[in-house]
Amino acid sequence: MRKFIIGIFTMAALIACENPVSKKIKEAKQNVSNTNKAFKELNKMQEDIMELQKLEPLTNEELKAWLPDEINGMKRTGYKAGQGSHLQIAMIEGTYTNEDKSKKFRIEVMDGAGEMGAAATAGMRIMFTQDFEEEDEYRSRRSVKKNGMKAIEEYRKRNNNSEIQFFHDNRFYLKANGTNMDIEETWDAIEDLDLDDLGG
Repeated sequence: MRKFIIGIFTMAALIACENPVSKKIKEAKQNVSNTNKAFKELNKMQEDIMELQKLEPLTNEELKAWLPDEINGMKRTGYKAGQGSHLQIAMIEGTYTNEDKSKKFRIEVMDGAGEMGAAATAGMRIMFTQDFEEEDEYRSRRSVKKNGMKAIEEYRKRNNNSEIQFFHDNRFYLKANGTNMDIEETWDAIEDLDLDDLGG
């Protein structure tokens, strides 16, 4: 009986101490969970791609009309449209800066409609099935759920730069970069975009 009790305490101590074995088991469970999510997402993705292939991608003019002149007090300083036209993918990028040029916000939009657009965004969708969080002295990166949508946040600590990736309306892939902007500031800029008008 004494040996049995000692054994229980030893096992409890090992678990409490986050030994390598229990850590590996946790990692394996997380990997299985992520794999299951990825398989479910693959099945759903096939249906989504078939629907997206039937849609007509937005034109450069439609994308330009959507791109705002100002975001959170930052004025648009430039844009690029049609970078993916040779691949029949509708894309646009807008750049914004504040008055003293100390902050810069860049938004990139890729339309997942049409055969090529659906194929181009297919791989990106898999990223958003993963639940993860990682951090070191230079940066932090994690998956989050914000306003009902899955996103990936990355923050560079030394230069206060951030990047946020997400899908809108199961069709548009967006990547936002904030220079000298933390994650919350970058989200504030994203929320100032009229995403509901995108493709509407």
